[in-house]
Amino acid sequence: MTEEGTGTESLLQAAMEMARKAGEAHMRHFRSAGLQTEAKFNESDVVTVADKEAERIIISGIRSRFPAHSILSEESGASHTGGRIRWIIDPLDGTTNFSQGLPLFSVSIAIEINGEDAVGVVYAPRLDEMFCAVKGSGAFLNGERISCSSKTTLDKAVAATGFPVDKDSNPDNNLDNVARIMPRLRGLRRLGSAALDLCYVAAGFLDGYWEMNLHEWDVAAGRLIAREAGAAYGLWRNGDDRGICALAATPGIYRSLADLLERQKRTPENKPVLIPSM
Repeated sequence: MTEEGTGTESLLQAAMEMARKAGEAHMRHFRSAGLQTEAKFNESDVVTVADKEAERIIISGIRSRFPAHSILSEESGASHTGGRIRWIIDPLDGTTNFSQGLPLFSVSIAIEINGEDAVGVVYAPRLDEMFCAVKGSGAFLNGERISCSSKTTLDKAVAATGFPVDKDSNPDNNLDNVARIMPRLRGLRRLGSAALDLCYVAAGFLDGYWEMNLHEWDVAAGRLIAREAGAAYGLWRNGDDRGICALAATPGIYRSLADLLERQKRTPENKPVLIPSM
């Protein structure tokens, strides 16, 4: 089996094609009668037939066209080949929204080359919004270049956040940050798709976004798109059991948000250790 071209533009086109096909699978099931959900971690963390069908479409496409590439996908885990190129996939980001009939959900496909973000694609099929970026070439929405907002103060900023799936059982659940930050913002939103949150920062629809307990498949595509649009991206907390704690914002308010976020982890001796935001 021969492998197709692996230049970044070729990979971008392949990822966009797969994202559209996965999005078609979403739309076959969206708002369908009798759509069933299955709980994964708990009832706040669910999967549907659309997640699984979209994942099969993407993985089949990768394996047929790029058999030497590695894959990390939310539903099926990792498939290692030892190659220098890895695809990171969330076949349906925003499953709860999807299962409720809400239109904010997406396909997220990122490609790493030698461990570095190289290509990012996020497609929202119900909205027909295709966000994409190649490292060093800018970010785009439906073919038009995008850039983050130019806001410089929190009182004029609209931000988004989210909550971990164990919010009911773990008090380390972001509510303290919401209480601290929300009064300082023009508005705070909870959209329910981390990939779209990051892309909306990239496009200037949001001025900032933070969330905790994320995974690589949640952020890999969106963080490249955000950075290529001029946004600042970093970790406001790291090295503990709360996964990826991502912060993205227009540069003018990034530091203000970082300074307000809880940036401490607890050591076994219960001593606070400051974690840099960048």
